[in-house]
Amino acid sequence: MQGQTKITNAFQLGLLGGLGVLTAVVIGGAIQTLADIITYVAAAIFIALGLEPVVAKLESANLKRPVAILIVVLGLLGGLTALVWAILPPLASEGAKFIEKVPSVISGFGDLPLIVKLDNQLGGSISSAIASTSAFLSDSANWPKLVGGVVQVGMNIFNGFFAGLVILILSLYFMSSLNRFRDFLFGLVPASKREKFADIADQVATSVGRYVIGQFGIAALNATLSYIFMLIMGIPFAVVLAFIVLLLGLIPLVGNVTSSAIITLVALSVSPTTAIVAAAYCLIYMQIESYIISPKIMNKAVAVPGAVVVVAALSGGALLGVLGALVAIPVAASGILIIRQILMPHQDTK
Repeated sequence: MQGQTKITNAFQLGLLGGLGVLTAVVIGGAIQTLADIITYVAAAIFIALGLEPVVAKLESANLKRPVAILIVVLGLLGGLTALVWAILPPLASEGAKFIEKVPSVISGFGDLPLIVKLDNQLGGSISSAIASTSAFLSDSANWPKLVGGVVQVGMNIFNGFFAGLVILILSLYFMSSLNRFRDFLFGLVPASKREKFADIADQVATSVGRYVIGQFGIAALNATLSYIFMLIMGIPFAVVLAFIVLLLGLIPLVGNVTSSAIITLVALSVSPTTAIVAAAYCLIYMQIESYIISPKIMNKAVAVPGAVVVVAALSGGALLGVLGALVAIPVAASGILIIRQILMPHQDTK
């Protein structure tokens, strides 16, 4: 009888274990299927929290929340429209010229003394690779292949527009219903702990909002200074490159390095000396941003140790790509805040 009980218990344990594995597989498949939607929702929440400090500021000026949201949204759309209207014509013209000049920029890279020396040591393999790349890019028929063909290019443009529209609509919804969702969430917490939970949640939301505004401000400053520098140095496609700097500047760590490499490569089309000066400028600016500008702005938003910033940004980028890198730092800041205000006081009471 005892042996039969053990067999029954083992069978139940195996059945529960199998059901657990099956449930995990189903949940994993559902997350993979809904990956795009989850990304849209996360981006919309991120934007809504980023604009919340502005909405709250307008509410403090005795404006009703719907009116404050309308003003913020109209201001955002107006700013984006003005930006597109101002940069689209030069962006289109300079973008076409930039694409045409990419082969010559790559060829100029092979004329650098260091590259020539390495090429001689490697038996001409670098110059051969550069020549092949330049020949491939010189043929306009090959350009669609880089992005999957003409149809795929059109689909990517449509998908990007659709994703932006969905994120905008979701952002409006989250902004309008943020207080209701906040009250609902607080209602799920026991009354004895509700005040503490509300305080921490408000601090997390505030830190995320300040981070979004701060990161955009830093990226805009970088783009403006880079544009002025490129005009002074006579580097072509300054508008296109400044726009790239603005977009990549929103991505922690990797963004500045990538935009600096692009500017330096384009500067090669002017002269090797210009490229060296551009590389020096980018390096100096990155140091100033890392040790002066960013700490002054970001420490007011998210107080996160430098090592945690690096690990969080790399981990977020590896898990969720660009969006992961963007949200990783405020998520890390939220985790540190929760540890400091909940876990550490709890440990002190033991």
